[in-house]
Amino acid sequence: MSKRRILTIGLDLATDDTEYVEFSSKISLLDWDIVLFKPEIDDFVRGCTRSYQGRPRLDEVQSFQLKESCEHWRREIKQAVEAGKTVFVFLPIPLDVYVDTGSRQYSGTGRNQKTTVLVEPYSNYEALPMDIPKVIASGSSMKVAPKGGDIISAYWAQFESLSTYQVTMSGSDVPACLTTKAGDKPVGAIYRMGASHGTLLLLPDLDFYDESYMLDDDECSWSKEGEQFASRMMACVVGIDKVLRSSSEKTPEPKWASDSEFVLKAELELRVQLLHAEHVLEEAQKNKEIIVDSLAKAGSLRALLFEKGKALEFAIIDALRLLGFTVSNFQNAESEFDVVFECDQGRLVGEAEGKDTKAVNIEKLRQLAMNIHEDLAREEVSIPAKPVLFGNGYRLLALHERADPFTTKCHSAAASSSTALVFTPDLFPVAKYIHSKNDSAYARLCREAILSSTGRVVFPIAPALDDASEATSFIEEPAS
Repeated sequence: MSKRRILTIGLDLATDDTEYVEFSSKISLLDWDIVLFKPEIDDFVRGCTRSYQGRPRLDEVQSFQLKESCEHWRREIKQAVEAGKTVFVFLPIPLDVYVDTGSRQYSGTGRNQKTTVLVEPYSNYEALPMDIPKVIASGSSMKVAPKGGDIISAYWAQFESLSTYQVTMSGSDVPACLTTKAGDKPVGAIYRMGASHGTLLLLPDLDFYDESYMLDDDECSWSKEGEQFASRMMACVVGIDKVLRSSSEKTPEPKWASDSEFVLKAELELRVQLLHAEHVLEEAQKNKEIIVDSLAKAGSLRALLFEKGKALEFAIIDALRLLGFTVSNFQNAESEFDVVFECDQGRLVGEAEGKDTKAVNIEKLRQLAMNIHEDLAREEVSIPAKPVLFGNGYRLLALHERADPFTTKCHSAAASSSTALVFTPDLFPVAKYIHSKNDSAYARLCREAILSSTGRVVFPIAPALDDASEATSFIEEPAS
């Protein structure tokens, strides 16, 4: 047998015989023979400051990301098992949260309008390809089930003392391989696919990051104990995979056996149902892709906060159009300007610059001055344009951590050349407000601020958005 390809998700091992990916990865499981999976969603909840009924309540972005990841693994695990793979799932403590459904209810009008965010309960167990009727209970007193437990007996001999169960499974149809010693409640199960030799094993939790597995002086390096733990784990999972495959080997159906004369009536009916289900799934996937693309476009203005290059230029152009400017790029055989924009009050030429960890310096002002002269040299231009430098200094830092985004020399040169300096994150709340309210009077004030400024532009404070002053509440969406 060739060497098995092994992937771990949500857990890492001190061995080069596996590849590790995080829970947020979108990797396919079909390229792997054995998968070790632990549905840990702490990264989605960490930093969450909101709660509902005593549980963390994720915002729109966190909710979307968590649900997308869980749906990905739910689908991938199911497909992997159907394709004949062996998937081990270690069952952690259930982490229950509330997620945003994307639905809203509104009452009242205007500034007294009340918004109710509809939420629903969600769990890390949503990542599993079946709904497990479970009871939250923890313990360490377990035994191998008399029927079906022999497959994992070697594994259990190695890891019984390190295992703890966090849930018990209810239902008479659970194919238990491990149970509690008292009460015989299932805490581990083996699900076999009837049409393939794939297997899904649900096992009690293990601590894959015990302190003894790490070197004392380096949390990123494995100790000898960690390497030994990984070696024992690999030997057990490969051994289980070998036993499962040898006990379920099937002869691939020859092509002639699938001829219409051998097809059963029930198969024909199910094939029709499958075609319909695949059509529905395809339409749903297309709709999801459209929404995801629209979502990315809807949030494009946030590039003003952190981008550079063309991405920053495009966001600036979008923001200036919201302010009421007529905007274009200019390029001919001799010249290329980042942005040319104008309105009834005047015409402007702008250059954009983003710096990762430093302030925008005087170099870009030199380029901007050359652009102003080249623009004036054009036959159709009779008056010098107003120079504007759009700068995004220290773009990789959070806004509250940034120093002055323009150097002292840049400020001095701007003063002598009547150049307006626009810190692009200052432009974001302005564009956000106008995008929401289409306030033409406020937009005019913002245009005038750019046109009249020398040095850093100070935009007029935007009126408070209605939704910022609304009373917002949360309610659990009824189950359909």
